[in-house]
Amino acid sequence: MSSPAPARVVVDLDLPGPIINRHVYGHFAEHLGRCIYGGFFVGEDSDIPNTRGIRDDVVAALRALDIPNLRWPGGCFADEYHWKDGIGPREQRPRMVNSHWGDVVEDNSFGTHEFMDLVELLGTEAYVNGNVGSGTVQEMSEWIEYLTRDDDSPMAALRRANGRDEPWKVPFFGIGNETWGCGGNMRADEYAALARQYSTFVRDHAGNTVTRIAAGANIDDYDWTEALMQGAGSPGFSYQAISLHYYTHTGPWEDKGSATEFSEEEWYLALARAARAEELVARHATIMDKHDPEKKVGLVFDEWGTWWNVEPGTNPGFLYQQNTVRDALVASLHFDGFHRHADRLLMANIAQTVNVLQAMILTDPDSGALVLTPTYHVFAMNKGHQDAASLAAHVLLEEEPRVVDGRALPAISASASTKEGTALVSLSHLDASAPRTVVLDLRGREVAGFSARVLTGEGTAAHNTPEQPEAVAPVALEDVRPHERGLEIVLPPHSFTTVELQLA
Repeated sequence: MSSPAPARVVVDLDLPGPIINRHVYGHFAEHLGRCIYGGFFVGEDSDIPNTRGIRDDVVAALRALDIPNLRWPGGCFADEYHWKDGIGPREQRPRMVNSHWGDVVEDNSFGTHEFMDLVELLGTEAYVNGNVGSGTVQEMSEWIEYLTRDDDSPMAALRRANGRDEPWKVPFFGIGNETWGCGGNMRADEYAALARQYSTFVRDHAGNTVTRIAAGANIDDYDWTEALMQGAGSPGFSYQAISLHYYTHTGPWEDKGSATEFSEEEWYLALARAARAEELVARHATIMDKHDPEKKVGLVFDEWGTWWNVEPGTNPGFLYQQNTVRDALVASLHFDGFHRHADRLLMANIAQTVNVLQAMILTDPDSGALVLTPTYHVFAMNKGHQDAASLAAHVLLEEEPRVVDGRALPAISASASTKEGTALVSLSHLDASAPRTVVLDLRGREVAGFSARVLTGEGTAAHNTPEQPEAVAPVALEDVRPHERGLEIVLPPHSFTTVELQLA
């Protein structure tokens, strides 16, 4: 079989579009499995180096990504979490049952102060998710007061009594989570009314301006988005954003597929389903545009990523899974779509940061070793897109795209952005087995220099372990040369590549 003709990716370097909000590179930490306990938080008596119980190596790894925000405490856990149980002396905090995730006892040793300490150590911003499902308006109102008020109000005084004088900044607050399911099994119109009510009492205190995020649709429930947009009143008055959740898996919900043992057919199926995320963003955004043409209400894709069967021998409720080259390309496909919808997409949060689902970091429960996943490296390689102006990247292929799961799946996906005299081009090569030559057709600006990095592994299921922590890690891509139209690049199979351009 002859090799396909070189692909062409046309980038107009002189036509910047909407800014890619850095918050689309956001993260998510739920009280679920070993995400908080054993992931972020090991306690002050741990042999693992820590600062006030928070793992130093996890903080360092995430700071290297310039993570823009961290969502907490859930997820489904948010709607059974009562924040006052997680303040004050740890030995006096009441216990609770984490009924959603493993039916384990939660001792509340990681609460509001510990989370905000983590946020400050990370140099990031807090996205706190409030409790609508089993909480009250008063409880949510008092939490934002406790967090952000600076005078002698009752909750500010309580915060000071618990050791924190200055208020924190909390720019993002979630009004419940998955209220169509684990957050209360509500109807859309029922929740829209509650979202207006609860949002009213999430006040802006002491100069802290809150973006209130209503719990939005599951996948393609466009009626839910319609109800929320109708219910917001004047756009942005009640809540300033609505969320969206969508996960990638290849099997039915009860048997989602293995993280590391999959066929070539399942490889392409996962990538096609990942590409669907952009379709969902576009269709939900179209509904939002009808009600809010000025785009005052943002879309927040605050749960996305792969969801596989748990690793054999681990607690089914802890959602611990390995992370392969396939997961990396699932992430890169999501980001390409996010970049193309920078006009509406305010934030996105991968699920989740440590030891849960499509994690950035895995920690070994026995040795304490830390492993950076292939997905972590996609975030690192794409870091230059944060707060950059999006650039259109047109992929031109001579062959017909593969059709998978009822949708076209071209072999190459691309996105690009520019800021401060540079441009960054991201290239996902989805072919499982063959390399591909790509011509970067660079127009509108002269290129004074370039460098390229590539992420791949020996196979599509390659992944990192404590024994082989760099089986999948970025390296310099040498197979790049000048071309009359810009650059010519040979992409390895199943790979993710970034090309940084210095513009003249």
